[in-house]
Amino acid sequence: MAKETSNGDNSVPKPPTPSPLRNSKFFQSNMRILVTGGAGFIGSHLVDRLMANEKNEVIVADNYFTGSKDNLKKWIGHPRFELIRHDVTEPLLVEVDQIYHLACPASPIFYKYNAVKTIKTNVIGTLNMLGLAKRVGARILLTSTSEVYGDPLVHPQTEEYWGNVNPIGVRSCYDEGKRVAETLMFDYHRQHGIEIRIARIFNTYGPRMNIDDGRVVSNFIAQALRRDEALTVQAPGTQTRSFCYVSDMVDGLIRLMEGDNTGPINIGNPGCEFTMMELAETVKELINPDVKIKNVENTPDDPRQRKPDITKAKELLGWEPKVSLREGLPLMEEDFRQRLGVPKKN
Repeated sequence: MAKETSNGDNSVPKPPTPSPLRNSKFFQSNMRILVTGGAGFIGSHLVDRLMANEKNEVIVADNYFTGSKDNLKKWIGHPRFELIRHDVTEPLLVEVDQIYHLACPASPIFYKYNAVKTIKTNVIGTLNMLGLAKRVGARILLTSTSEVYGDPLVHPQTEEYWGNVNPIGVRSCYDEGKRVAETLMFDYHRQHGIEIRIARIFNTYGPRMNIDDGRVVSNFIAQALRRDEALTVQAPGTQTRSFCYVSDMVDGLIRLMEGDNTGPINIGNPGCEFTMMELAETVKELINPDVKIKNVENTPDDPRQRKPDITKAKELLGWEPKVSLREGLPLMEEDFRQRLGVPKKN
């Protein structure tokens, strides 16, 4: 039985039994893993890691709202890989052992574009995936978010902090949607014995991020590479974020899924907390020393600071990030150069 790490009532029923093939004497079947949102930024890197294990069969369900088939092109046609165009707000009937539920637009530009759809994805999508987990006896991991902490009044944020969230703001479809998704996960766990895992992921960056998706690292790199654009720092520029490289994030998610703790557990890089102005200066130094920096108006409800306390991740998962921002940014720059067609000057 999984150990609950916070707010837990341990009097839960036994989890549903998975496929009989799991306990077969003569035939050891592969682990069948569903990744919703697997054509997206983090999802596609997770698929790469899962496919590296020859005992895994991976099914990706994605509606391509923010994801792209291009992120998965090396796996299309592989005998252990399957790709389904599917929207998680509709039920999905597949036989799997594990579910990584990542499906949801995570960038403000995309999640504000259709706020009702965003909250449907978080609530109905999570309900559908929990229903699937209940039916087939699968373990399910939800990628929640540091946005559940809102504009935090404690720093750094621990998993016990309940947050400071505006329930009716323009970001609420995402923040409150993820909070409801966490509630649903724990209610299915307590009521039906579903094996759950919840990761609260903090700002993540790396190759395959959508160019101009509104998130600060991708914006800055794209602006620096285009040469004729300035780096746009939202006022006042002193707000902080902590940046975790995508390979570290994927490692944390897999360790959480394979471990014995329900979570929620923060996955992020507290060592890479930068103000927006510091990040802009770092991008300028590493990528384009000639680029200008200008301040622009901020969006409503933008958190002033964000930094994870990862004590639980260290103690319970044996996880901590390895890649620094100065190591990760050039790897992302190389990917963006290829996609934007901007060669590096010698």
